[in-house]
Amino acid sequence: MGLNDAVPVQLFPALSETGVVEHGFILRIPGLDVQTDRESALQRLEHYHHEELAKIGRRSLKLAKQIHGNGVATIDAGSAAKTEEVDGLITADPKVVLGIYVADCCAIFLVDPIRRVIGLVHSGKKGTEQNIIGVAVRKLRIDFQSEPKDLVAVLSPCIRPPYYEVDFAQSIKAQLRAESVNEIHDNGENTGSDPTRFYSYRMEKGRTGRMLAYLALRR
Repeated sequence: MGLNDAVPVQLFPALSETGVVEHGFILRIPGLDVQTDRESALQRLEHYHHEELAKIGRRSLKLAKQIHGNGVATIDAGSAAKTEEVDGLITADPKVVLGIYVADCCAIFLVDPIRRVIGLVHSGKKGTEQNIIGVAVRKLRIDFQSEPKDLVAVLSPCIRPPYYEVDFAQSIKAQLRAESVNEIHDNGENTGSDPTRFYSYRMEKGRTGRMLAYLALRR
């Protein structure tokens, strides 16, 4: 696949089956040199990411600062393009698309098809230790009366043993179950194991690109 081919995007059947969201996990762009610092890599990826996002119509991309904490913000179309001091975003606004960048950490998609609210959370080793997913589930309940039993949770590919010493994906799933989330999906893909599909901060020693997880409500 060359740079002129379609942007590679992974879809998750469990999210498609809800019938209420547009989503994707934009994978490594073949042939694109991203052996540089994070911000330069994101600049090189921007065209390809926006090309893919354009397919779901005109929406405002909303990002989190991603500081490896457990802050979660409720946002809408009037919110800043990037919300400071948080690693998770939730919304009921179909005019926005939530975005999270990852390169070994996990992007967790949360969808409540009953209340039509969504969340997207960045959780790596530090965020998982601080139980950011538990914070997000509770905030969905407080701000939107979303019942955990109605949520569909999907874990993106992330780094796992033997390429990383901590299996934080297992901890995330345990945290979701502790919040009474019953529908949890994880295909078990390891970002450390396939450099042709994924960017991996650990395997590429920090000089690499980022996958973009995105999630939006259907209009």
